[in-house]
Amino acid sequence: MNSTQAAIENVDLDKLNDADKGELRQFLNTQQQRSQIQSQTHQLTQVCWTKCFTGNVSGSKLDKTEEGCLANCVNRFMDLNLLTVKHLNSMRH
Repeated sequence: MNSTQAAIENVDLDKLNDADKGELRQFLNTQQQRSQIQSQTHQLTQVCWTKCFTGNVSGSKLDKTEEGCLANCVNRFMDLNLLTVKHLNSMRH
């Protein structure tokens, strides 16, 4: 259980009016979306770093091979995520 869930359980939600409940739901949805984006960013970084940097990083700029590899890796990762979302949405309908 995370700290947000624990805090919510300690509050008597029945005492909130409808506007406050809606605001709380919106806040929690926003926080969940932020968490998902952050998780995907970490996953993307790990996958693409492992794939594109096989040796030591030399210098402060990417070489052409590293740059191309990273661009391609990010594009494929985004394509896969979009395809997954579309597939899951089609399963719901």
